[in-house]
Amino acid sequence: MKALLHFDRVSVSYNGVPVIHDVSFSLREGEILGIVGESGSGKSTLLKAAMGLLGPGGVVARGDIWYKGKNLPDLAEEELRRLSGPNLAMIFQHAGASFCPIRTVGAQLYEAVNAHETISESEFRKKAATLLQKLRFEDAARILESYPFDLSGGMMQRVGIAAAMLLNPSVLLADEPTSALDVSVQKQAVEEMLLIRELYHTSIVIVTHNIGVVRAMADRVVVMKDGRIVESGDAREVLEHPAQEYTQTLMAAVPRLRLRRGA
Repeated sequence: MKALLHFDRVSVSYNGVPVIHDVSFSLREGEILGIVGESGSGKSTLLKAAMGLLGPGGVVARGDIWYKGKNLPDLAEEELRRLSGPNLAMIFQHAGASFCPIRTVGAQLYEAVNAHETISESEFRKKAATLLQKLRFEDAARILESYPFDLSGGMMQRVGIAAAMLLNPSVLLADEPTSALDVSVQKQAVEEMLLIRELYHTSIVIVTHNIGVVRAMADRVVVMKDGRIVESGDAREVLEHPAQEYTQTLMAAVPRLRLRRGA
């Protein structure tokens, strides 16, 4: 399979202090890649590097991040902004926190879509309702008319996942998207992301410290420690027969998600 996103010997520093060291991996078309490791291992930093979100003092000090022939760290801010949404989308740990509390969910999603394509509000609402229905939301119209405080935190996280797909990006970067959710909603969010891959052939990178989520979702896995890759490969092989002691330690207390199949 062709590589859609490729990290080539990437090193990242903050204020001159290295935090990511010589990391290389690829995301293939239609694949789900899990990046796991304990807090502070550098997992989220990799996604932020791809999206130009490292913040003050953060820089890709070495290496390249390739997406469809473009080296993302070399792009001007405006060009990277144009790619964000229609090509590369990101889901954050607290997706609901990015919504303004005094405007409806539908109004905010329409504004985000309208920034990238010309679409009437009525056309947008049909498109958004269709997407929400495909992703098993029971009352799409009500969600679009709701204010963020009308919906639970778990529902807003699921809405944030759905919202990232409104422009049908080819790559979805998910940064700890389930860690703030209770177990039942976590299961729904995982099933939602799997359905996104099934319906739209979207390639997904999911960053998490929860091995159970990766076991339920990923085709391949990258294990990180202290800013370095310590193990990588086929998800089943790495998770069931880890070669490295650190990966074996991560397996210790891992909850298993029981997913609904064929629903």
